[in-house]
Amino acid sequence: MTVQKTERPPSGPTEVQTKQDGGPRRDGPHTSAGRLAGLTPYLLLAPAIIVTLLLLGWPLVNNGILSFQNLNMRQFILHLTEWNGFDNYKEILTGEDFWRVTGRSVAFTAVNVVLIMFLGTLVGLLLARLGRKMRTFLMVGLVLAWAMPVVASTTVYQWLFAQRYGVINWVLAKIGFESMADHDWLASQYSTFFVVLLLIVWQSIPFVAINLFAATTTIPKELYEAAALDGAGAWKQFTQVTLPYLRPFLYATTFLEIIWVFKAFVQVFTLNEGGPERLTEILPVYAYIEGMGNQHFGMGAAIAMLTIVILLAITSYYLRIVLKQEEDEL
Repeated sequence: MTVQKTERPPSGPTEVQTKQDGGPRRDGPHTSAGRLAGLTPYLLLAPAIIVTLLLLGWPLVNNGILSFQNLNMRQFILHLTEWNGFDNYKEILTGEDFWRVTGRSVAFTAVNVVLIMFLGTLVGLLLARLGRKMRTFLMVGLVLAWAMPVVASTTVYQWLFAQRYGVINWVLAKIGFESMADHDWLASQYSTFFVVLLLIVWQSIPFVAINLFAATTTIPKELYEAAALDGAGAWKQFTQVTLPYLRPFLYATTFLEIIWVFKAFVQVFTLNEGGPERLTEILPVYAYIEGMGNQHFGMGAAIAMLTIVILLAITSYYLRIVLKQEEDEL
């Protein structure tokens, strides 16, 4: 009786097995398809990244180079390049004007963002409670206000608050405030900031309200029904159901509004060019006036770079607070 010997199949992962003739195994079509699928997100993002680098990165690099130069009208006409190192930054940081404008810009941004988020949240919650027809009517008005060009809306506010023929002064005089008939709203610092504040808040509320309303549509209705069965009132439902779902949206929207308001150059400059007596200048306006107005182009570039640094510091501090709160909730 003979016993046939059979060979055992090689052990180990199938990926490392080779053919019996010693040749390497060829990758199948599934491997190539998997590699292509892994590269697809990067290929889709590549055009946007390239355009962003060209439109934003390259001007930023040029502005940084310009901030280390002494570039006035003489150097500009004669095409001279005079490097002065950190002299522009030293002059700015050791002066009082820059820090005064910086404090004013931070306070201006804080007041605007608080009002925008508060009023925008109220309007967004109102949209969620209205009927279909009234909601559509209100959303059309919000979209029209949001889509209006910034320069056009600023010009309208100039007409509204004009000293002699402005609608605001006329209405105030008609309702009994005769002393406001010829009031100059742009003659003082605080009244000018009041007009700018109304303009920016009016322009920003639609963005917050429409996005918040969209966020409310993602909240399951069953949660409100369960809260009502537990005896929760309207305020309890808002704090226990609505607010937790809207918190990520509120964080992201606040972040965007900080950036948008901090660089609100067009509204301030178009309305009164940073006046009266440069008392309503914020950092973007200050950089423009020093650079283009006073023809200190290197100085204006340095102020712009410092503005970017300050904005990055503010947003990073805000993001740090947000991330810490989210970790505490987990």
